[in-house]
Amino acid sequence: MKAPVYLFLAAVIGFMPAISASAQEDKEAELAKMLANPVANLISVPLQYNYDKDYGPDDKGSVHLLSIQPVIPISLNDKWSIISRTIVPLIDQRDIPVEGRHDSGLGDIAASLFLSPKEPTAGGWIWGVGPVFLLPTATDDMLGREKWGVGPTAVVLNQKGPWSVGLLANHIWSVAGKDDRADVNATFLQPFLSYTTKTKTTFGIISESTYDWENKAWSVPVIPIVGQLFKIGPQILQLAVAGKYWAESPDNGPQGWGVRVQLTFVFPK
Repeated sequence: MKAPVYLFLAAVIGFMPAISASAQEDKEAELAKMLANPVANLISVPLQYNYDKDYGPDDKGSVHLLSIQPVIPISLNDKWSIISRTIVPLIDQRDIPVEGRHDSGLGDIAASLFLSPKEPTAGGWIWGVGPVFLLPTATDDMLGREKWGVGPTAVVLNQKGPWSVGLLANHIWSVAGKDDRADVNATFLQPFLSYTTKTKTTFGIISESTYDWENKAWSVPVIPIVGQLFKIGPQILQLAVAGKYWAESPDNGPQGWGVRVQLTFVFPK
């Protein structure tokens, strides 16, 4: 009678690593899904490279943009958090606004703070609200607006199963800065839809549309994107690649297709 018991115990012990590995994979797949939530309780540092072209009246201008976008949640109590999201742009642009001109350096920093509940609503909705600030940090007058700005920002999303759908929005008005520069009065809309598989792959489509109320002009890129979560040693990362199609842009703005590559460093709590 003992032999069947030993065989059963050996089978259970042999199966335990597979159970542990499956649980770890499920945890990492959930982590990949959390990256689709702009106000997740998760420290992340995306390094986002964008290339766009066909600027200017002769379509010869181009922009290389590297955005460093740290996201840091700060716990207030058992129910509420503040999520800090900052965008630090490093810009290299050529033949803008005229052929032969080349400007490179730091652009204007945008910083947002979201007050967000730690748990979703009964209907599964996740939300956050707060202020957004525009800081005139550009190292060259061609790389920034030279205006201080402020306004409201908000995000709302729902995550059911592998799906994430939501909208992040803000509006910025300039409140100070150089008088000879144009005022800032702009609405930003970022709708997003994504699907995360059990293999930690995320397929999505987003837009990062801006309406300039001063010039009455839309900028509307449509961005299909795919990302993969992976590990190098203990470090968790996500690599994402995307195309950017400019469905609408202002006069002398980018045209056609651009490219995005994003590497995100993830630090789970």
